[in-house]
Amino acid sequence: MTNVVVIGSQWGDEGKGKIVDWLSERADVIVRFQGGHNAGHTLVVDGVSYKLALLPSGLVRGKLSVIGNGVVVDPHHFVAEVEKLRAQGIAVTPDVLRIAENAPLILSLHRDLDALREDAASNSGTKIGTTRRGIGPAYEDKVGRRAIRVVDLTEPETLPAKIDRLLTHHNALRRGMGLDEISFDALHDELTSVAEHILPYVDHVWRLLDEQRKAGARILFEGAQGALLDNDHGTYPYVTSSNTVAGQAAAGSGLGPTALGYVLGITKAYTTRVGEGPFPCELHDEIGKHLSVVGREVGVNTGRPRRCGWFDAVLVRQTVKTSGITGIALTKLDVLDGLDELKICVGYKLDGKEIDYLPSSQAAQARVEPIYITLEGWKESTVGARKWADLPAQAIKYVRQVEELIGAPVAMLSTSPEREDTILVTDPFEG
Repeated sequence: MTNVVVIGSQWGDEGKGKIVDWLSERADVIVRFQGGHNAGHTLVVDGVSYKLALLPSGLVRGKLSVIGNGVVVDPHHFVAEVEKLRAQGIAVTPDVLRIAENAPLILSLHRDLDALREDAASNSGTKIGTTRRGIGPAYEDKVGRRAIRVVDLTEPETLPAKIDRLLTHHNALRRGMGLDEISFDALHDELTSVAEHILPYVDHVWRLLDEQRKAGARILFEGAQGALLDNDHGTYPYVTSSNTVAGQAAAGSGLGPTALGYVLGITKAYTTRVGEGPFPCELHDEIGKHLSVVGREVGVNTGRPRRCGWFDAVLVRQTVKTSGITGIALTKLDVLDGLDELKICVGYKLDGKEIDYLPSSQAAQARVEPIYITLEGWKESTVGARKWADLPAQAIKYVRQVEELIGAPVAMLSTSPEREDTILVTDPFEG
């Protein structure tokens, strides 16, 4: 038995929800280790759709679910999402949900600052494309050592000094922007109004997970965004504000790296991206429209349309290395059904020179040009295929070509949004 880390190998939106749900049924504990409520999973169980942003997907299956210290928690969104799940008949209690006491909080001042900056950047043509949900400013306060954390809600006698420290920073920013300052009372009321709703779930998550691990529990670590949005290894500055690569599963949960086992990279059979930033294989033609329409490429929580393009093996191969991916779950193969030919990016040209990696330079990323190989498409449907024999020969050839180019095997192959429409090659929990 081994623990499993699930990450997106591209820019997110790879269809993690279905795969994570499939794995969570086999897991004992599910852990969110980074991000906030700025990305989501859609789970379909017995015909019922559950849309999750902050809460771990294991809740839908009644499994012990943990929000790790690497997550930034909006307490008001937390309450709303819990109530939404309860309204759908899901039991959400401290018996099945725990929150790391050292997780930082997202507050209204973070959301305000996020939106103000994005508006200003949009007006100047330099916007990043954030979700305006306060994720970035909350992480800034964390590394700036002025964050208010979940545990601070348990200590009302020391909370005022922490509020003062936080407001010293934020009110200085607001004065510089010509905005009204935030009063101590307003922020204090915001925190105390939600404390009773979140404190019952607080735990020493690092100890809880260590105990579960020693007891032989199967632990599933789920990330939120794709690895190419990693703050270090992604398309900086068009990235999220946390580390999204597999290594963060250890730091963001309180377990050491030896607790991590199989790394499963969720990988879409083509490429999509939400928001701003470089996208070498983006298509602006009828094929791009086809991928968008057939793939229903709209953000789960934001409703933002996704940019679409051919499969970029260069990017995924890089993620295989930076996240130590053991195998991939290839999703949405069915979206490619019916296309006469398919292209895969196998390298780039940068200023006339061929390279086999994505450069770190923002300017260089904007200049790279994709080098494609062309494969024959297939006319038969792959929808609902549950074994290799059900797939057209050209579809199998496409999958094998992807494996060879990225340097990692396909462990799972998804052929529709339905959880049972999955070809299992390797059970990640069995290594």
